[in-house]
Amino acid sequence: MTNLNNTDNLGSDIPVPEVVIQRLPLYVRVLMQFSSAGEKVISSEQLGTRLQMTPAQIRKDLSYFGRFGKQGRGYDVAMLERQLREILGLDRMWNAAVVGMGRLGRAVVSYPGFAPEGFKISAVFDTSNAIVGKTFSDLRVQSISQLTESVKELDIKIGIVTVPINHAQEVIDALVEAGIKSILNYAPLSPQVPEGVTVRGIDPVLSLQSMTYYIR
Repeated sequence: MTNLNNTDNLGSDIPVPEVVIQRLPLYVRVLMQFSSAGEKVISSEQLGTRLQMTPAQIRKDLSYFGRFGKQGRGYDVAMLERQLREILGLDRMWNAAVVGMGRLGRAVVSYPGFAPEGFKISAVFDTSNAIVGKTFSDLRVQSISQLTESVKELDIKIGIVTVPINHAQEVIDALVEAGIKSILNYAPLSPQVPEGVTVRGIDPVLSLQSMTYYIR
């Protein structure tokens, strides 16, 4: 197996398409599954079968980050997973803040799947005086007026928005003003953000609406 090297293209002028970046976590997940099953080597065909993609597309995606594996011999599962985690920045812990401590916010805070993947919810915020000061999952709810101070003090890099749609834009504006450049948004809204700020939306209704195309 050839030695993996993901630094060949990093820092180059070749832009990585957004869709490729969004697929990388899927590769990591599949590699974890193969590793758990005791597999040491995986081919682009096996990855493609699991992800319903062509082997050529997988090889093209990986080529943006350097040379991985060797033709005819596949990829070293553990090494490829480790390299992709480094590319995604998943080799460290990231502090996140949740804004909006209604039912959705509480569910997000109590979800146990973040920490094992490198994401720690370090602070929670709300605008309601009836909620500020309460404790959920060992986190005391702070007023959103304390957002900027807490972002700096706790080195928070990710904001998670779990407020109703009519408050989402103002909350996102507050996160941006506090210095947050990565935002996960649960509100059914396409927010306006300045260049350099990345927003990912989670809207289960849109997913359901696309699924009904296949069962109508």
